[in-house]
Amino acid sequence: MGSNDIVTIFFLVAAVVIFIQLRNVLGRRTGNEKPPHDPYTRRETTEVRPTADRPAPVVTGRDNGEPVNPYASADTFTAAGSDLNKGLRAVIDADPAFNPAEFMKGARAAYEMIVVAFAEGDRNSLKNLLSREVYEGFEAAIKDRETKGERMNSTFVGISKADMLNAAVKDSEALVTVRIVSQLISATYDKQGALIDGHPEEVAEVKDIWTFARDTRSRDPNWKLVGTESEQ
Repeated sequence: MGSNDIVTIFFLVAAVVIFIQLRNVLGRRTGNEKPPHDPYTRRETTEVRPTADRPAPVVTGRDNGEPVNPYASADTFTAAGSDLNKGLRAVIDADPAFNPAEFMKGARAAYEMIVVAFAEGDRNSLKNLLSREVYEGFEAAIKDRETKGERMNSTFVGISKADMLNAAVKDSEALVTVRIVSQLISATYDKQGALIDGHPEEVAEVKDIWTFARDTRSRDPNWKLVGTESEQ
């Protein structure tokens, strides 16, 4: 037997050993394996309605068997029993995926986008963020500015405070009202270039009360601005 034959036998034996080890570690396929979990797929659930001879099932936690609180995100956000908490619970009843803390992050981002889009006259961005009624008001102000030949320069400095004031559900529409305090540098010039409003360098504090809404029956997860109010 030559040296090449010995080497060949050696690698053949090694391959068999490795195959056996992998089989022991990974196990055999039986045809009943569950498919890999997609973390971005919403789990489908089947509602089981309680009856006299079949009581409602007890929903328990994954680890300790304690009942799951579907309003945990609301109770963490604000005190249980408060008016705001009750409103948030109503929103969660209509939309179980709603999370008030995540909503506030989105509201802050939407506020900045709307303020900047209005200053720039960006109608396309505003259409995606505003209800039809609110958009018409914003669009009218932009058109009036353009008709007069006015130019608005605005710099969004940041948001110093954002609070949720109220939450409710009317029919299928979820409504959340927030108070936002922001800092802006804004200056408006006429067609001759003269400053007519604001200041090009001074930071102004702006206090707004905005209401966002979403149809909980819709598959569209986006909220839209449906009401604005300036706080003096």
